[in-house]
Amino acid sequence: MKKHNFSAGPCILPQEVLQKASEAVLNFNNDNLSLLEISHRSKPFVNVMENARSLAIELLGLEGKGYKALFLQGGASMQFLMCAYNLLDKKAAYLNTGTWSDKAIKEAKLLGEVVEVGSSKDQGFTYIPKGYEIPSDVNYFHCTSNNTIFGTQMKSFPETDVPMICDMSSDIFSRQLDFSKFDLIYAGAQKNMGPAGTTLIVIKEDVLGKVNRAIPSMLDYKVHLSKDSMFNTPAVFPIYVSMLTLEWLKNLGGIPAIEKINEQKAALLYTEIDRNPLFKGFVATEDRSNMNATFALTNESLKETFESMLTEAGINGLNGHRSVGGYRASMYNALPLESVQVLVNVMQSLEKKAY
Repeated sequence: MKKHNFSAGPCILPQEVLQKASEAVLNFNNDNLSLLEISHRSKPFVNVMENARSLAIELLGLEGKGYKALFLQGGASMQFLMCAYNLLDKKAAYLNTGTWSDKAIKEAKLLGEVVEVGSSKDQGFTYIPKGYEIPSDVNYFHCTSNNTIFGTQMKSFPETDVPMICDMSSDIFSRQLDFSKFDLIYAGAQKNMGPAGTTLIVIKEDVLGKVNRAIPSMLDYKVHLSKDSMFNTPAVFPIYVSMLTLEWLKNLGGIPAIEKINEQKAALLYTEIDRNPLFKGFVATEDRSNMNATFALTNESLKETFESMLTEAGINGLNGHRSVGGYRASMYNALPLESVQVLVNVMQSLEKKAY
């Protein structure tokens, strides 16, 4: 029986996606060739790339609004530098809400001045800063919508006249937003969309071409756009699986449908964390992530018993990040509500044993 997979990434994928992907590895399109050995320039794979890119734009509600999608390599970590290379001329504003925004700031500082408009580092990134102001003279504002390690999520985004850039690696396609508020969105596939190896970039084309520096070809969005995301050999398998996942999401009813399920999952788990005296949440209640719930035992002497019960229930990937400790339940799109119920049942069983 398949385990209940709460891994933070690489993430759980829909079973039907795994089935189709495994078939394509053996025989893609009934051509008696593996997906892994066909030319990336062949019509079958070009169709995959075009479909994946168009599905991303469609699901985000950005059709006809001047946006294009790219599937590139290097992970979101490459985008920390790539965004700055393409958009940072003199000064940029960053909201620091965790490890990944901290790393993005580090890369941007190589290319220009960074104004840190807000930070939650003072309290171990356990909340989302509010009431900050974005200077009007910056090239862009950068934020991270969901913080996988600490378990916080931005529930609203600032109103600003400067271009807004967002790292949505761990909550892309999970909830309804006005995505047209963002001029550039990027997300590593392995958190909520596909396997590790490709990164989705959704960009409004008119934000480009405003920096004075020479940009290396591999880091230039305009180069990748001009080649329809095929400037170099793309990550064929991760893009194909991402396409399958986006098709699965569309057939489910798109982002509105999955958001309702995600809200149910989060409510079920957080209600138990707050009710059960053996557990406590890590972050400010109003900033809790619907994707990554972080919590700890109130009695560490129960750790061995709890983890033995988790193993027996077939629960995988619940350990918190090494920098935080405790537990982290990553409830990405493909995680069934039933898996969260199994976890809640274990938490309740532990309470009965302890009392």
